[in-house]
Amino acid sequence: MATFSARNTSVAVVPADRERIWAVLRDADTLAALTPLVRSIDVSGDIWVWHLRGISAVGVSVTPSFTELMSFDEPKLIQFAHQPPNGHNERAGAGGTYGLERIDDDHTRLSIDITLCVELPLPRLSRRVVEATIASMMQRTGDRFATNLYDRLSIDPASVPPPVTISQGR
Repeated sequence: MATFSARNTSVAVVPADRERIWAVLRDADTLAALTPLVRSIDVSGDIWVWHLRGISAVGVSVTPSFTELMSFDEPKLIQFAHQPPNGHNERAGAGGTYGLERIDDDHTRLSIDITLCVELPLPRLSRRVVEATIASMMQRTGDRFATNLYDRLSIDPASVPPPVTISQGR
């Protein structure tokens, strides 16, 4: 098994107050509904188990679940780090942040930084192709998440400048 990873960072100025965006991101069911790659999220306090719909790369498809330790600094920052239960080896995990910076009463700078890692039964030589595929999938997921977030907040996406996004493999 080889471990592959990709990172996606996005920054957008969202025409909504920080508390409205916080309420959406803090609610696991809503967050899962807005994120196409996420099937569901189980919550037990600060431990969230994320269940993905599936990742396909170079003829291999996996439907991972992974455990994240969530940290909340209301209403500014959500951090998450992979923390599998003792004695369990999860073949996927994520780490990152959702940052919310108040610009004014009606605008928030939303920064999202996510690194996804997954073990796949592929040779390390396929790293470049696999990580490019994962990065592309994460980019599409992020774009759809933004559209869904704006819809949830009743914001016309045409009124919002596109987010600045960087996707990269390891």
